[in-house]
Amino acid sequence: MNKYLLALFALHPFFTQAHVVLEKPEAIAGSYYKAVLKVSHGCNNQATQRIIVEIPDGFRGVKPMVKTNWKVIVKKSQLAKPYVSHGKTISEGTTLVEWVEGNLPSEYYDEFVLVGQLTEEPGNLYFKVTQICQSSKLEWTQIPDQGKTIKDYSSPAVLLKVLPKEENHEHHNH
Repeated sequence: MNKYLLALFALHPFFTQAHVVLEKPEAIAGSYYKAVLKVSHGCNNQATQRIIVEIPDGFRGVKPMVKTNWKVIVKKSQLAKPYVSHGKTISEGTTLVEWVEGNLPSEYYDEFVLVGQLTEEPGNLYFKVTQICQSSKLEWTQIPDQGKTIKDYSSPAVLLKVLPKEENHEHHNH
């Protein structure tokens, strides 16, 4: 088998999944986190022209990464749960990020990046993502009901599992 076929087999699981996912789907509570949203296709073979991400409560101080040939729009709103950062109470934060006026052909892959700090509370955070193409859109916004998982849905929101902090940091290996 030649090296090109091996490479295709190695990438196969990534290219067959039908939704937006995080490069690293787990992170430690209270840590700073780089959310890399992976977009592997357009809508019905149409190019993606806009990505809209709703920021979940629990991901704070969010800043998007600038992308060449895309315009970034950041919406700030009152937070449902204010928090303290560097001695100041923060009651307003980024609640929505849009990358617009871009062009990601369906046969190509790209990443959209956000950085911020995670809440101290472990649990699941869901990023609702809307992918808008030339004449259609895909909404990755379904959050599982109690007892179900994202695998039970056709258009699941992007899941980040926030893990508890380790009690003893001396034995943590990277």
